[in-house]
Amino acid sequence: PPQGCFTCIAKPPALRQASPVLSPSSAVYLMETKSCKGDSLQPAVPCKHSVEKKTMTNPTTVIEIYPDTTEVNDYYLWSIFNFVYLNFCCLGFIALAYSLKVRDKKLLNDLNGAVEDAKTARLFNITSSALATFCIILIFIFLRYPLTDY
Repeated sequence: PPQGCFTCIAKPPALRQASPVLSPSSAVYLMETKSCKGDSLQPAVPCKHSVEKKTMTNPTTVIEIYPDTTEVNDYYLWSIFNFVYLNFCCLGFIALAYSLKVRDKKLLNDLNGAVEDAKTARLFNITSSALATFCIILIFIFLRYPLTDY
């Protein structure tokens, strides 16, 4: 039977290439068929498909590494809390807007923009929380000690 891969064997005999006649010095590359004693030596013609397979024996694995956008904190819950409860001079609303921008930029894999907007959202959250807390403390102080006592 002919040697080679299924693609080469499956070709009709008319499309197969004729075996070249080799000189005696290239007897190393010859292969003896065991069908009968009178057959001559046939050259072992390497299949072009098996040659392609040999070059692909060491496949290369490519791993694409994207920046981890989950490390960027968007301060979303803090912004919602500031917007609903401590919205001092609309700073909670501005913090919420920047938090939403951080989420959008994380989806777009814009890590630098997401980090910058996260810093801005944190700044507005801190400012809103601090000013609203200060105002609440002042209100409790004035409720406890009204101005008429002074």
